[in-house]
Amino acid sequence: MLLDTYLVPEAIARPRSFVGLMALYESNYLRLLRLIPEIDRLDGCFRSRVAGDCDLHVEILERSRYTVTLSLTYHLETDQGLLIDPDMTIRAYLDGMLCEAMSIGKRQRHATLRKLVNAHRQELDRRWRRNIVLNKWLEYVSDQGHLILER
Repeated sequence: MLLDTYLVPEAIARPRSFVGLMALYESNYLRLLRLIPEIDRLDGCFRSRVAGDCDLHVEILERSRYTVTLSLTYHLETDQGLLIDPDMTIRAYLDGMLCEAMSIGKRQRHATLRKLVNAHRQELDRRWRRNIVLNKWLEYVSDQGHLILER
């Protein structure tokens, strides 16, 4: 298996290109598999807890033969109540071994995520920005030790 650590999307293909976007989708898929190794079998809602980090929530929204659509987010307790951020809808293409961010919450409250979104404003289009954020976030949650397994 190709180690995702060696897969650097920005270096594989020219940014703002279709080839670059597909390389990013492939990297997202590998990172998602590291987080959710049994993605092809899971259904329902899951939570990963790691000391020193927020609880990571995953909900399988839709499943078909070749795709899995899921929600990936943190649930943060604030003085104003529950804050769900970042709120991403992700589709994994099991047959193509690709993964793309379908949507991301409009306003990112975390400075690092805002920086990632803004830094890539000139990239291919909204898809490029969303998927850079997904790629970096998947790397981060894996590095934190999150893992989603069947109950």
